[in-house]
Amino acid sequence: MTIAQAEELLGVHFHDPRLLIEALTHPSYASEHVDTPDYDRLEFLGDSVVGFLVADLLFRDRPGEPEGTLTRLKIGAVAGETLGAVAGELDLGRLILMGKGETRSGGANRSSVLENCLEALIGAVYIDQGLECARSLVVRLLGPYLAGAPIPPADPKSALQELVQEDGGQPPSYRITSTSGPAHERMFVAQAVVNDRTVGTGTGLSKKDAEKAAAADALASLVTREDPRTHT
Repeated sequence: MTIAQAEELLGVHFHDPRLLIEALTHPSYASEHVDTPDYDRLEFLGDSVVGFLVADLLFRDRPGEPEGTLTRLKIGAVAGETLGAVAGELDLGRLILMGKGETRSGGANRSSVLENCLEALIGAVYIDQGLECARSLVVRLLGPYLAGAPIPPADPKSALQELVQEDGGQPPSYRITSTSGPAHERMFVAQAVVNDRTVGTGTGLSKKDAEKAAAADALASLVTREDPRTHT
């Protein structure tokens, strides 16, 4: 990894290159090198910076948009699956400093590592360059999701729970309404329920997959349906 490569990737020239190196240092590498800081602290900061900037951008760019829609868009933009995918598209893994064991196990390509590192980099840009530079980077990297690109489907149940609990509501529940097919190839139908109202339906070859499909259906429909949190 070179500083020049990382700066070119981000489109940012750092005043303090040590921040950039820290943001690209996995804890496994730091544990093998004395007095080497890892990206954990910058990731903690970057997570909040990303959340604030996404909320601010959505609020300013979508006047009159209801809170439920803004929340859905924010969840899509800051989801771990989104940040991991964006970091993967950047090929960020090749720049991360990893310990020997993590390197052998392919840790640099792990979605959670890529997500954490990207948040750390945004935190480092915020400290080194200020809020407006961090804003520009977030817009460039997350623009499609700010515009409403679909939420990555890896964990729609968590995304739905976050959405309906945003204002202190009860978490969604799921019920299996039917099963069909032979024992070795069962097809399950599930419903996602919020405040005793069915907000999504899905099918799958397991109860878990059916529930995830129901959650994804609920998320996709929240833009056009009335916000389920208003029902009691």
